Amino acid sequence: MLKRLRSILSPAAEFVEAAAAVPEGVRVYAIGDIHGRLDLFEQLIAAIDADDAVRTPAETTVVLLGDLVDRGPDSAGVIDAAMAWGKRRRVRLLSGNHEEMFLDSLDRTEVLRHFLRYGGKETVLSYPIDRSDYRELSLDELQARMREAIPQAHLDYLREAEDLIAIGDYLFVHAGIRPGIALEDQNPADLRWIRESFVSDTRDHGCIVVHGHTISAHVEEMPNRIGIDTGAFQSGRLTALGLEGSQRWYLAARDAIARADDQAA
Repeated sequence: MLKRLRSILSPAAEFVEAAAAVPEGVRVYAIGDIHGRLDLFEQLIAAIDADDAVRTPAETTVVLLGDLVDRGPDSAGVIDAAMAWGKRRRVRLLSGNHEEMFLDSLDRTEVLRHFLRYGGKETVLSYPIDRSDYRELSLDELQARMREAIPQAHLDYLREAEDLIAIGDYLFVHAGIRPGIALEDQNPADLRWIRESFVSDTRDHGCIVVHGHTISAHVEEMPNRIGIDTGAFQSGRLTALGLEGSQRWYLAARDAIARADDQAA
């Protein structure tokens, strides 16, 4: 089963030996930005469950790196799936910049206007809000309709998301960290929004930072960071990093277009 899943969802998951490690008896899977791609998320859930089941028993944690919502067609479904998965295994959620905008848009019309331009329209329409109504509503009216349509459980789940998670020699954040600043002094806005000043920095952060937010065609495995946002909403590829001891491996869900592109390459 696992071999079949890997052949469908990802390249061969080769193990990489690294100096960094997670504690003995611990296994971690980190998933990059999902952005409303429920189809890919469900495939990756199945792949991770299968991968975890054939390994030796461990204390397994799944870390969702944030940006569950926006741009893709089913943000509401992604939140439902994440919540349901969390009832079966340990799943921890990091807050991304798109979750921040989503939550703020319910109270601030200036944020709602910005939110809708950057993928929020797809999020809104994944809830029971009719597309024709959406086109006719003012921002204030849309805000009121969103408050009616979005389940309180979804809002509570997103509001309880974490800013950073440290496990062994790895630090998990959505976007990155401000280089040269102690972890306890990091600004949550940087953890959710930082980009170039983090990804271009080559200094030792004292840990390996695992992040999403900055899209790349392939996993970016650098000496001080690992970027796993492979642009699921546009590329059709959703990537997960697996960690156990000093080993790393990758799993990926791909849609039909991404698989065809891989075969043509």
